[in-house]
Amino acid sequence: MGRQQVAVREGVIRLGQLLKLAGVVETGGEGKLRIQEGEAKVNGEVETRRGRQLVPGDLVEFAGEILEVVAQAGD
Repeated sequence: MGRQQVAVREGVIRLGQLLKLAGVVETGGEGKLRIQEGEAKVNGEVETRRGRQLVPGDLVEFAGEILEVVAQAGD
């Protein structure tokens, strides 16, 4: 399982946006469908809402990857 840190500018990002930013989905539509199908976990729990707000420190498991939300330097 790979792990990557994803820096967010505003200190908060929606789950669907995070998946696209991290490059684990090609489009927002793909992300929406895969999230609704229960393929994403946030902090170890299945999340089916693409609008779920994530903050630095949250961990997302998706498609064999662990995505760690971090604050962008300077925030």
